[in-house]
Order: sequence, then structure tokens, then C-alpha cells
Amino acid sequence: MRKIVAGLMGLAIAAPVAASGAAQAQELRPDQTAFREIYKELVETNTSLSVGSCTEAAAKMAVRLKAAGFADADLQQIVAPGHPKEGSLVAVLKGSDPKAGAVLLLGHLDVVEARREDWTRDPYVLVEEGGYFYGRGTADMKGLDAIWVDTLIRLKQAKTPPKRTLKMALTCGEETAEAFNGADFLVKNHAELIRSDFVLNEGGGGRLNAEGKRETLSIQVGEKAAQNYLVTVTNPGGHSSRPRPDNAIYQLAEALLKVKAYVFPAKFTDTTRVGLQLRADQGGAAGEALKKLLADPTNLEAARIAATDVNVNSILHTNCVTTRLDAGHANNALPQRATAVINCRIFPGETVEGTLETLNKVVADPAVKIEVIAPVRPIAVSPPLDPKVVEPMKSVAAKHFPGVPMIPSMSSGATDGRYFGPAKTPVYGVPGVFGDPDGNGAHGLNERIRVRSLYEGRDYLFDVIKVYVGAK
Repeated sequence: MRKIVAGLMGLAIAAPVAASGAAQAQELRPDQTAFREIYKELVETNTSLSVGSCTEAAAKMAVRLKAAGFADADLQQIVAPGHPKEGSLVAVLKGSDPKAGAVLLLGHLDVVEARREDWTRDPYVLVEEGGYFYGRGTADMKGLDAIWVDTLIRLKQAKTPPKRTLKMALTCGEETAEAFNGADFLVKNHAELIRSDFVLNEGGGGRLNAEGKRETLSIQVGEKAAQNYLVTVTNPGGHSSRPRPDNAIYQLAEALLKVKAYVFPAKFTDTTRVGLQLRADQGGAAGEALKKLLADPTNLEAARIAATDVNVNSILHTNCVTTRLDAGHANNALPQRATAVINCRIFPGETVEGTLETLNKVVADPAVKIEVIAPVRPIAVSPPLDPKVVEPMKSVAAKHFPGVPMIPSMSSGATDGRYFGPAKTPVYGVPGVFGDPDGNGAHGLNERIRVRSLYEGRDYLFDVIKVYVGAK
């Protein structure tokens, strides 16, 4: 997932609640051992875009589901033409009441690239060490994928079928904006197969402090949209001994500094208001400024001070930042071309085109060309805080994680949930799996997740899903 998992998680810190029940490999229950085997197989199946195969991982999960009693008709392995390694798996556990609707479990199988020479351990071998699981995808998001597969198996093997239909879609392409995206393909080409009342996805979770104590649980309710823009300045160039005022590099630099200085207007959703109010109550300069800003979103000085808190700034408005530069063709020549990539995280309700228009107004230089870099992904639709979805999460959490507050969060990144907006299907990032404050190395080196957190999150999510589907 291309995101900052925290979202609003960094904003609300409650009194720490001690975690308990640490699970070691030698103490696993039989059902946990079965789950660990699924998790291990997923982590050790390379699903990176360069050399891996989501199709292979999907096929392995289909084998496990079939062995658990799923019929071939309820397991669809979908491979789009021209994308043999980017296949998806859709599984359906039919409910006893056709009128009760369906819930969809969504997960992506692909992972960010990982080079063995950079890692302390082999990134494609599941290593359990010092209370952590290490490996690419251990945190993002093969742990949740394994929980989804494990949940379907356990419910399938139960004596009584659930009342409501439970579906699962494991797809490819979430981690690379330019890649084929399996979730998008399913929504556009197999809408009936994945039709559901709501979707449970990544993006929520829980936050631990540095000592490993639980601080908050989070339900992701909405996310920003990620979009890249190409900024280009061209020039006839010439010999460097004869400089001219319209140097392409200088023109580009001046344009980028204007973008740096511009601050998009502060905006709020129902979700961000909750988290920002909690942050405001913590006080400090940023907190006091937030109080003023929540009362008057047009207060520019309050917005400036509030944004000094990086967690606040990430969800307060649209953000655009330069991430790449390329210029010139020779050391002794004036640059003929200078380019930059601006990465924008667009606030819900705003558009790719509207953001482009703003960038052009800010730069205000006809010599600077700004254009959208394909692909243009859908803008995520923020779902409602539906009590039928939220209350089971809270009530089950009170049993599994007593005393830990649960807050709604908006991700400053992006997930495959954005593709379900056109289908008018609300998507929620589930709480339950607690992560370290540094993000667990997701997308970086030596990715990891606490063993205890994964097993406890699995138990919690299984109980939540049983409530949704009416399973005993």
C-alpha cells in the first residue's frame, strides 16, 4: 500500500494499554499453526512486479481453499489478457440467506521490490526472530491476505454456514501506479462476481508505542488520491560560455519554489474532524491553532501553525511535493530541457483536473508546461461511518483489546479501495493488527511485524467477520 499507515493514528495518543498473551512459535494452537503455514507460503512466493508472480500466489491460495472444501465453481482465478503474472483470485462462501447480501474481503498480493543484497535477511524467506516476522510483505499486506484466506477456510469447515455470503478478492498491481491493477479490472469486468454491501480492506489497524504497548485502534474511513504531474521547461540551449537569462533549469527551479510555497486550503471530512479535534485537545501550538481552524477553516495563520505538525499537515488539505528532477545534457552546455515530477495527494472531493489547474495558476509561467502523468486513478469516495459496520468493530475490540480507544482515520496515501467508488460500494480499512510507530519497514528495508500482533489481529478479525456474516 502506498500510504502513511498512520493517517490520523499519529494524532490521538491515549494512555498506553499493556499488551498481553505473547505468542511464541512453540506455543501455537493447531489453528494458529495452520494459519502460519498460509502466511509463510504467501511471504515466500515472490510477487514483486519485476520477477514475481501474483498468479502463482493466487493459485496456491486456491489450492488451499479447494482442499478445505470449496467447489471449483466458487473459486475464480482471473488472469487478464497480456498480464500472465498479474492474476487474481476471487472466492465465494455462499450464505444460507440469499437476501442477506454479501461482504467482500479485499487484499493485494503484490509487494514492493526488495533486493537481497540490501536486506539483513532474505526478503522472500519468512524469518521469525526476536518476536517479529521478517520478510517482504509481512506487514504490507500478506498478513492480512493470510487472515482472509484463513477466515474463509475456518468458516467453510464450520458445521453451520454463515447467514450472509462472504467473498474474497486477492488482486495484483496495488503497489505500482503504472502497473496493471487487478482490483480495477475486477470492478470494470467482473462487477457481479465481487458485488457486496461493503468491503473490508487494509489501511486501518492499530498503533503501538516504542515499548510495544497498545495506544489506539483505527478504522480507515476514506483516503487521499495519489496523482503525479510532469513539469517541463524547454529551451534552445547553447554553449555554457554564453549564458542567457531564460535558463531552463532556473525557470524550472523558480516554478518548483512557487509550488513549495503554496498551501492548499484547509478542509475537513467528518472523519478528519474527529481525529483533528483529539489532536487539538492535546494542546501545544499546533493544537491551539487547530482549535481556531476547526472553528474557522479560512483562518490562514491557524492553518500555517497547525501544519507544523506533520501528521496534521498530511491530512489537512491536498499536498503537492516535488519528488524527481532531471535536467541538462552536457556539463558545458546550457540545458535544453529540465523536468520534474510533482506528486500530489489529493483531498477527498477534489479532482485531478482541478489540482492541475491550481498548479498552473500557482506557477503562472507560460514557459512551464504541467501535465498529468498517466494513469489517472479514480478518486476514492469516503464512506459513511455506518453503525452496522463500525459498531461490531468496536464491540469486539472491547473484548479483545479492552481500554484501547478506536478512532476513524483518513489515509494520506492510497489503496485499492479507490476503485470501488464507481461501484458505489463503501470500503473500510479494518482495525486489529497493531503496528510499530515507525511503520514496520513497509516499502523499506527489513520489513517486519510483531508475531503477537499478527496472531491477536487474526483472532479479532475472525470474530468481527463472524458478526458481519452471522456465523456461529
